[in-house]
Amino acid sequence: MASHRRFTTQLRTLVCTFLLVLPIVSQAASDEELATMRAQMQALSERLDRLEAENRELASANAEMVRTSEQTALAVTQVSAQTEAVAAEVKSQAEKTSWTDTMRWQGDFRYRYESFDIQGKPNRNRERVRARAALVADVTPAIEVGLGLASGGDDPVSSNQTLGGGGSTKDLRLDLAYFKWSGLANADIYGGKFKNYIHKSGKNALLWDGDWRPEGTGFAWNNGMFFANGLGTWIESDTKKGQSFAYLTQAGFKVPLGKVAKLTAGLGYHNFNTQGSGSFFGDDNDFFGNSFDPVNNTYLYNYEEIELFADIGFDLFDHPAQVFGNYVENQAVDKYGTAYAYGVKYGKARNKGQWAFGYVYQKLEADAVFGLLTDSDFGGGGTDSKGHIFKGSYAIAKNFNAKFTYFINKAGLKSGAPIDFKRLQLDLSFKY
Repeated sequence: MASHRRFTTQLRTLVCTFLLVLPIVSQAASDEELATMRAQMQALSERLDRLEAENRELASANAEMVRTSEQTALAVTQVSAQTEAVAAEVKSQAEKTSWTDTMRWQGDFRYRYESFDIQGKPNRNRERVRARAALVADVTPAIEVGLGLASGGDDPVSSNQTLGGGGSTKDLRLDLAYFKWSGLANADIYGGKFKNYIHKSGKNALLWDGDWRPEGTGFAWNNGMFFANGLGTWIESDTKKGQSFAYLTQAGFKVPLGKVAKLTAGLGYHNFNTQGSGSFFGDDNDFFGNSFDPVNNTYLYNYEEIELFADIGFDLFDHPAQVFGNYVENQAVDKYGTAYAYGVKYGKARNKGQWAFGYVYQKLEADAVFGLLTDSDFGGGGTDSKGHIFKGSYAIAKNFNAKFTYFINKAGLKSGAPIDFKRLQLDLSFKY
């Protein structure tokens, strides 16, 4: 616009100059030439007037456009602020009302083929399933409450359900009913019926089966290097049935071994006050390998178990590996009071195409641990057995694995004439 104004001014100056010198020029020009020149100058002057008018219109339109743009920007800013406020309010209301933000499902399903080869008994085969599901709610950012159901009967160390009975309906029982409070630094407080969080060396069930759910209260503390666990669990809480309480304690540490390995080690003390008590599960004479008085059908001893454990994890040929050892001694007995296990694991079957193998050797003397809660599969369950465990797993897809477990054991060590016990398990396992 500025260059256009300069051009108009220069042109008008030229016209004025020409008009001033016109009388001089007119003396040398004819009337016809002068008329022509006047007409041309008049046309030029009229054109200049039109250009100035157009210039004024363009300037006015430009100013209006600037005002409109400023108003539009202001309106957009106001609308954006209102939109953000509405979105924040919607999010706030959704957080307060949407149950999907505070509750979640989790669980697993397993289909199993199982066969037995037990000395002195006919061979046996069976099909079994295990189904578990839990609904977990975040009541507050620091409080979690869970409710879980599982297949099977009332066995405290097994959720397996044998198929058969003409396709009869199967039992579904309470598996979890707990709260967890995480309001303390590096610590969780538990209450109810919850998963056993006590560290198991190599994830092996020397002291307690993976299906066992403690019932009571407890805590778990871990600052990354050191950890301490403790819980009190009711074996029987009703005084009419012979009240019995047990407590489990454990402390340990996790440290790197150079740049290639990590050591987890510690000790525990677990106390079961059982002497003079009757059987807590099953028939009156079911003591799961532990010593008992056959006349009164009562436990002969308490179980004051001192535990030592160590796990070393490292990478070997680009696959995770682990070696572990676990030792337990019952301080309340003079004989048949030790148990130990050691083993190796190689690989991890988590994502599609991954695999893992493992081997464990363990020995449980009759009164080393509280037999009701130990591995329900090894040696037929309970204590008083020894032998090998071979394991393998392949990930068909993420959260979908094919597994095998093979037990080659000796059962009934205390008798002096143990029997051969072999057990094969083939599983398809799913997690969700």
